[in-house]
Amino acid sequence: MGGAIIAVICIIGAVIWGIYAGKKRRDEMTLLAGELGLDFHHERNYQLAERYRFLDKLRQGSNRYAYNILSGAYRDHDIAAFDYHYETHSTDSDGKRKTHHHHFSFFILTLPKFFPELTVAKEGIFSKIAQAVGYDDIDFESHEFSKSFVVRCKDKKFAYDFCNARMMEFLLNHPDINIELDQNQLAVGYSSRLKVDQIRPHLDRLIEIRNLMPDYLFEG
Repeated sequence: MGGAIIAVICIIGAVIWGIYAGKKRRDEMTLLAGELGLDFHHERNYQLAERYRFLDKLRQGSNRYAYNILSGAYRDHDIAAFDYHYETHSTDSDGKRKTHHHHFSFFILTLPKFFPELTVAKEGIFSKIAQAVGYDDIDFESHEFSKSFVVRCKDKKFAYDFCNARMMEFLLNHPDINIELDQNQLAVGYSSRLKVDQIRPHLDRLIEIRNLMPDYLFEG
C-alpha cells in the first residue's frame, strides 16, 4: 500500500515538474524571440511536419508535431527553429504496450535555390544498417571525415561540392551536427532538445554551414 502511494506521489510530482519546466522554457524562448526579432508560437503545430515532410527526420514515428516555434528573418536569412515531438511504441515482457516520447531540436534555413537531397550524419549503427540495405555512403579524400560521417546523395558531384575542405573541417569540429538538405531547405537536427541558451549559437552554426556552401552553387 505504501509503495503504491509513493508511486502516485512520484507521478504527480513528475507532472507538476513537467508543467513548470514547460512554462519556464516557453517564457525563456519568448524572451529569446524578442532579442532576435523573431516570431514565437508555443502551441503544438501538426501541419509543420507535413509542410517539411520531405525531410527524413520529421517523418519518424507517430503523433508528430512541432512546438515552441521561432521563425522569421535572422541575419538576413529566413529561418525556423523549434522543438519537435514524435512517438514510438513497444511491448514489454508482460505484453503491455508502452509509448515512448521523443523530443529534439530542429533548425531550418530556406535557401534561394533548389538542390538535390543530401544528408550528412555522424557514423553510427543506424547508418551502418542503412548501408547494408542499399544506401551507399560517399567516400571522400579525407579519411578522417569519411570515417566520422556518412554522406548520402544521388548527385555525387553536388555532395563533393557541398562537403568541401572547409565544410569537412567545420563538421569535424562540430561532430554533433546532422545535416539534411532537400529542395530549398537546409536543416540541422539534434538527438535531444537543446537548452534555450544554446539556440542562438546553433542558429549561428546553421548560417555558418550555409556560408560554407560555395558561391558557384547558387549561380545560374
